[in-house]
Amino acid sequence: MRKIIFPLLFLGLFLMVGCTWNSNTKSRSNSEKEWVSLFNGKDMNDWMVKIHHHEFGDNYGNTFRVKDSAIQVRYDQYDDFNDQFGHLYYKVPYSYYHLKLEYRFVGELQKGAPSYTLRNSGVMFHSQDPRTMPKEQDWPISVEMQFLGGLGDGKPRPTGNMCSPGTNVVYKGKIADSHCLNSTSKTYDGDRWVSAELIVLGDSLVTHIIEGDTVLQYAKPQIGGDVANGYDPKIKIDGKLLKNGYIALQSEGQPVDFRNIKIKDLSSIDSQ
Repeated sequence: MRKIIFPLLFLGLFLMVGCTWNSNTKSRSNSEKEWVSLFNGKDMNDWMVKIHHHEFGDNYGNTFRVKDSAIQVRYDQYDDFNDQFGHLYYKVPYSYYHLKLEYRFVGELQKGAPSYTLRNSGVMFHSQDPRTMPKEQDWPISVEMQFLGGLGDGKPRPTGNMCSPGTNVVYKGKIADSHCLNSTSKTYDGDRWVSAELIVLGDSLVTHIIEGDTVLQYAKPQIGGDVANGYDPKIKIDGKLLKNGYIALQSEGQPVDFRNIKIKDLSSIDSQ
């Protein structure tokens, strides 16, 4: 009997290990499949442009372009910047999601750009549809995950902050009383790539992550406040919670690159 039992026990153990390995492999495979690339590294066919002083769809001065598998923001065809703040929007809105991307600052600030835009860019979310923006609207009504680069002066300059053009957020239990909220991130000098993540749960919790560290959390993004100008008054309904909206990459005078832009749909959380 022992000659039969031991082979059977070994066979059972082998099958259990095999099933566990297959299960883990499938889990990893399914997890990888959940991530969807918003940028294919080749073109911007899935993206829309809106630049201040220009009509929807006019990529003035070839501001947004693709090179070396990155979306580049450049101003070599500009003269004076002239407040031509621009944004590149992904084609469909999202509500519950986890966004990942990498960014880096390069080159010099464009002539005429405001000094605060030095090594400054970001990703807008819960944004209004750019097709609803008049030609002279400067910023979309949205929330921004702001990216800042160090100035090489040894002073702290956190990145992954929050700014709120035409919006408000709830921070530490009350409406934030400032346009921007600083994160707790480190300062990143030079032209290195920095990884950023944004977890948005509809109109409830928002989480900012830089280089794997959670650096800021707030809640209840909603229309309100000022900063955005030139909008259609019918669009700005103060107090309206923002459950969804468009994702956009920012152009405000500083050359910057974006790559590896991926998203995971978390809408199943909304149905729980």
